[in-house]
Amino acid sequence: MKATPPIGSDAAARYHDPLPEAADVIIIGGGIAGVTTALYLAREGQRVVLCEKGVVAGEQSSRNWGWVRAQGRDEAEIPIMLEARRLWTSLAQDLGEVLGLSTCGVSFLAPDDAALARYERWLEVARAHGLDSHVIGRDALARLLPHQAGWAGALMTPSDMRAEPGQAVPAIAGLARAEGVTIREHCAVRALDVQDGRVTGVVTENGPIRADRVLLAGGAWSGLFAANAGLSLPQLSVRATVAATEPMPDFWSGAATDANFAFRRRADGGYTLAPGMAHDFWVGPAAARHLRTYLPMIRRDLRLTRLQAAAPRGYPDAWTTPRRWQPDAASPFEAMRVLSPDPNPARLARLQSDFAAAFPQIGRPRLRAAWAGMIDTMPDQVPVLDESPLRGFFIATGLSGHGFGIGPGIGRVMADMMQGRLPAHDLRRFRFARFSDGSPVQLGPDL
Repeated sequence: MKATPPIGSDAAARYHDPLPEAADVIIIGGGIAGVTTALYLAREGQRVVLCEKGVVAGEQSSRNWGWVRAQGRDEAEIPIMLEARRLWTSLAQDLGEVLGLSTCGVSFLAPDDAALARYERWLEVARAHGLDSHVIGRDALARLLPHQAGWAGALMTPSDMRAEPGQAVPAIAGLARAEGVTIREHCAVRALDVQDGRVTGVVTENGPIRADRVLLAGGAWSGLFAANAGLSLPQLSVRATVAATEPMPDFWSGAATDANFAFRRRADGGYTLAPGMAHDFWVGPAAARHLRTYLPMIRRDLRLTRLQAAAPRGYPDAWTTPRRWQPDAASPFEAMRVLSPDPNPARLARLQSDFAAAFPQIGRPRLRAAWAGMIDTMPDQVPVLDESPLRGFFIATGLSGHGFGIGPGIGRVMADMMQGRLPAHDLRRFRFARFSDGSPVQLGPDL
């Protein structure tokens, strides 16, 4: 099966459904979280309209690594992630091979004994949730991965999966539409319609829609939209560079990462490569405003971050991007339909060198394509999944670089929440107010 590249900024809109005057639920954003929420709501008879300012999966949902993992996650996410893995399997039954879903395992490769000891400690979390995670040492890893130069061992979860991002989310969107969801691309939601502290609908660039429930699942744009609605959502975004190699020997069928780079087998016979958790960050007005909240993360992860003074024009946190606008005027979401940053060439060169050093018998990989995406993140590296202080306005954002895999689980959680059901999982970790109620910032695991 051929794996498609990320959806580019020049992609044509495929969905132009007429907008109704009213719906039960309006979803802002056509990424994995918005699309799966729409699907599960429609399956329960809800009238759902999904508005996407650009094209479905045009941003991070087609630009990520393609991992579907429980390993290494924040403990509060694991129950949702285990549900997500079950939902991925169900979606594959509905859609077939187009998802590229494979139970291949995920491995964290330890550069030294200290890293291996951290992995051993995380096993306590894994065992509490029934995961099949385990740690192996240097000799066992060398037998499994004979071409490598020598890691101290690995943390492995064989039941974790991978899928093809550029194919999966568009396919799920097609399924959602077939099951009754109205999808409109090139249709930015400019603002909420609010009366007496309750949402009564939205104003789109193509006119208003009435609804008493709205979900914001706008990825890197969510913080900007929320601020215009009068809400403080301390969300920022970072640029992550990714590449696809030419076809290579199948030396590792799963997904793995070490301190320098990550890789996973692709359906087209190559590998997706990325420079681990290293990223680029542009300082903007939102970053300055939320600096204090991000200090714990900055202290821990600054070594992974390359700082830039100012984001390109039109980016969510660029200095010239408007912070306020009126519903009857064009919004920043119309000015940039698809946020498609250029990859960092220095990181790509380093990525090839790091791969060659780790696998000297394979050598320097040839890259077929390279791209980048803007990852929406929160100060504690876990998402907001909650109803906001505006009644009827729900938020699912800040997926912090691991939203693709957990996406169907988040869709199920938000579909339940928006129908007033008691949550199937403990969602206190993901509440909207945790950054304003005096709670200390608790960072996700550092593995």
